[in-house]
Amino acid sequence: MECKIEKNLEKCNCTYEPCSRKGKCCDCISYHLGMRQLPACCFPNDAEATYDRSFEYFARLVSEKRV
Repeated sequence: MECKIEKNLEKCNCTYEPCSRKGKCCDCISYHLGMRQLPACCFPNDAEATYDRSFEYFARLVSEKRV
């Protein structure tokens, strides 16, 4: 399977600048799930900017109907 990095970058809202996984969704998801987190693209922009990618934070946003 060919990775569509350029196309993925159009929707990537990750603001962590030294991230080597931007546009490489399979690497990003694997990395974050291994740390009990979700990638930036699962969060609204203002929530992503907190760098809290935890399952718990995501659940709180869902309960607040922000996701």
